[in-house]
Amino acid sequence: MSGVRRFLSENSLSLGFGLLFVVTLAGQAVAGAAQLSEERQDEGLGPVSLGHYLTSSSFAVDVMENWQSEYLQFSLYVFATVWLVQRGSPASKELEAVGTESDEEQRVGAHARADSPRWAGAGGWRTAVFSRSLGLVFGALFLLTWAATSVAGWAAYNVDQLRSHADPVSWVGYLGRPDFWDRTFQNWQSEMLAVGSMAVFAVYLRQRGSPESKPVGAAHPDTGATG
Repeated sequence: MSGVRRFLSENSLSLGFGLLFVVTLAGQAVAGAAQLSEERQDEGLGPVSLGHYLTSSSFAVDVMENWQSEYLQFSLYVFATVWLVQRGSPASKELEAVGTESDEEQRVGAHARADSPRWAGAGGWRTAVFSRSLGLVFGALFLLTWAATSVAGWAAYNVDQLRSHADPVSWVGYLGRPDFWDRTFQNWQSEMLAVGSMAVFAVYLRQRGSPESKPVGAAHPDTGATG
C-alpha cells in the first residue's frame, strides 16, 4: 500500500467527517442565502449575494449556535462519564470503575509505559493537565463558541430591531433577552436528549462492527463492552 493510500485508510474517519463538514457547511450557506433573499424580496428589498450572506450575522449565529451545542454535548459527556454510569451501555464505564481510577489503571506517573505520551509520566502539573486535557479543550471550545453565539445573536437581533424601527440593545442587554436564551435552550435540550437516548438505546440495540455498539451477541446487562 502506498504512503498516500495508507494515510487515507488510517485517517478515513477524520477525513470523511471533515469532507462531510465542508459539504454540509457549504450547503447551509447556499440554502441560507437563498432563504434570506426570499425574505428580503417579500419585504420589497433586493436579494443578497452568497459572499454578503457569509459575512452576515444571520449566517454567523446559525453556525455558532450549532457548534456550541455540539461542544457542550461532548464536554459534558467527557466529564459526566467519569462519575456517571449506565448499566448495560457500551457508552458507560463498567459499574465498579466510577471515578478517576488509580494511577496504575490510567498508566500515569511511575506506571507510565515506554510508549505512553511524555506528559503521562512527567508527574506534577503536566500530568494533571494532560490527564484532563480532552475535557478542558472541549469545555474551552464550548465557552468560546457560546460567547461567539452571543455576539452574533446580538448583531442579528439588532438588525431585526433596526428593521422594525426599534432601538438596538447593548450586548449585555441582549444576554438578558428571551431571544438569546431561546436560542441557547433550543440547542441544549436537543443535545441532552441525544446523549441520553444513545446511552439507553445502546443497552438493547446493536450495530454490528461499530465501536459505539456492543457485540451483537453481548448480553443486555454487559456494561462497557464494545464491538
